[in-house]
Amino acid sequence: MKTPSIAWTLAGAALAVAPMTQAQAQSQEPESCQTVRFAEVGWTDIQATTALASVVLEGLGYEATSDTVSVPVAYAGMKGGDFDVFLGNWMPSMKSISDPYIEKGQVDRPRANLEGAKYTLAVPEYVIDAGVKSVADLDAHADQFGHKLFGIEAGNDGNMIIQQMIDDDAFGLGDWQLVDSSEAGMLAEVRARTRTKDWMVFLGWAPHPMNTNFDIGYLSGADDYFGPDYGGATVYTNTRAGYVDECGNVGQLLQNLSFTLDMENEVMGSIMDDGEDEKDAARAWLKAHPETLDGWLEGVKTVDGEPGLPAVKQALDI
Repeated sequence: MKTPSIAWTLAGAALAVAPMTQAQAQSQEPESCQTVRFAEVGWTDIQATTALASVVLEGLGYEATSDTVSVPVAYAGMKGGDFDVFLGNWMPSMKSISDPYIEKGQVDRPRANLEGAKYTLAVPEYVIDAGVKSVADLDAHADQFGHKLFGIEAGNDGNMIIQQMIDDDAFGLGDWQLVDSSEAGMLAEVRARTRTKDWMVFLGWAPHPMNTNFDIGYLSGADDYFGPDYGGATVYTNTRAGYVDECGNVGQLLQNLSFTLDMENEVMGSIMDDGEDEKDAARAWLKAHPETLDGWLEGVKTVDGEPGLPAVKQALDI
């Protein structure tokens, strides 16, 4: 029997190995992209959207992590490469925090993920019924409000806007006090005060279950601070600079990913009102609305390069 030449053996080995190596290189994300690191900021709406995105990524074979930090730390973290994605860039209220990073090319803003949000000062409905319908009406009732404006966590853009109103003595609020708290802490105060019909003015926004859990209304007149249409807002996806190009498959998902007010309200309601774990709430919502995945996963593959939609549906047992 004739022994194959060394040249033939090496050539055959090269032909056998090269296609596998090339296919792997084309199908798999770089190792640095296989863990997606989300920044959260302690708001239930961003907790909900991060959970929805994370459940989908995990169904695609990625690892998804999240850390709860303040808004300034989220942006510093994206600039420094500690976070990959932040789904909660509320605009225009967050403009003073986010835009310097965007303009310097340190953070990217791939797309809007929610339209029709709002973010401004709110009061219980019985306060509106008593005649307080605008921020210009607040100071005439300062004693009933205790000269206090309730915000959420320190460093939040809404708190910064309230403090700017106080610093500017806008609407006579120069001798009022901003009360830093947290989303949960502020809403606990709303719950306690509405039971006894005590007056309170606080940061309100939609989407959020507060709009159905409490009988509240939004104050007009703060357009110069929160923006027109009662702080009408668009929420954007942000990433560390260059991430969408570097991690093209995750980038495609992020470019597809959008939410609705009803979607977020339902997932947030499961988290806040029913006490569900955020990922369990996200899974349940996606199982009940599997058609959402069709658009989110268009052109998206698993971490190993297989079709993404069937893999996620299988992971969710749809």
